[in-house]
Amino acid sequence: MVSTVDDTKRLLIATKLADMKELQNLLINNEQQLIQDCTDDDICARLQHMLEDDRKNIGVIDTVIVQYGVKGEPKETTQKMISQVQKLMEGSELTLFEKVQEHELLKHKQTMAGLLIHKAAQVVGADIEAAITPLNTVNFENRAHQEQLKGILEILGVRELTGKEPKQGLWGRVQDAVAALTGVVGSVVTRTDDEMSIRQLLLMDHSKVDILFMEIFNANEPEKIQEYFGQLYKDIKAHGTAEEQVVYPAVRPYYEHTQEIYAQTDEVMEMLDEIKPLNFSSPEFKAKIEQLRIAVRTHINQEENDIFPKLRDNFSHEQQKQIATEFKTAKSKLQEQMTAS
Repeated sequence: MVSTVDDTKRLLIATKLADMKELQNLLINNEQQLIQDCTDDDICARLQHMLEDDRKNIGVIDTVIVQYGVKGEPKETTQKMISQVQKLMEGSELTLFEKVQEHELLKHKQTMAGLLIHKAAQVVGADIEAAITPLNTVNFENRAHQEQLKGILEILGVRELTGKEPKQGLWGRVQDAVAALTGVVGSVVTRTDDEMSIRQLLLMDHSKVDILFMEIFNANEPEKIQEYFGQLYKDIKAHGTAEEQVVYPAVRPYYEHTQEIYAQTDEVMEMLDEIKPLNFSSPEFKAKIEQLRIAVRTHINQEENDIFPKLRDNFSHEQQKQIATEFKTAKSKLQEQMTAS
């Protein structure tokens, strides 16, 4: 297997993504528990909206992990923290106010983890930025949730301390803050699907591979070239094999040149294996990489120009999402197999 010199940085980001997935599942469990414990219909309705967002966003995080292409495991400290919080949220030691307060702190933790990954990606590589783009949806929605949770905390806190209702207009202020935040980020916050369509997923992969080629050609240090080629190798192998397992069989009844697409994929796989043992500092390496880039770009162009319309015209939105789910699952298994080998 091709290894990369800079795997340590990429693996640290993978670990942080794994932590985020574990924490996202905790947020979902917390919201279910809070809705069960709460008797205020208005607060329950707002918590229900958060729960729907968070159920969607666990799918978004899964997508990011697969697109990123490096597998990580959650830290032991994260798993211990989650176990402790679950006991508190399910028990009777904390008041409802204290449980919501704990939940708001976790939302803050999740928001900061997402922003940290975004900033780290800017430093480590543009291909990572491309892979984690959907995480922005999770980050912005968590930030909006924080504002709503602060409002819930004020209502519950005033009730707990005084036995009276807080002054009117609180929800309006919270909603204004959320609306302002939504206005800043635009439509990224309003996407409601829990899964991208297969065309969206493939476009993300295509964009990432273009960036990796660019980084290889712009790099001068052999170590950086090795890092980028290592990621390129793993990404194309997983992407191409998953396409052969899921996408091409689905589109075959509607596309007469499917066998040509299979042949192109096989050719690219062979070129990758021919390049792998070469000296990264040699002129031959860069020449072979350019040949590979042309072959990959020819394949991508045919896919986007020919296969994408077939997917759009012959499969419903729900069917495209289902193909995307199957593609993502196949790709994830392939990534795990490459890591294990």
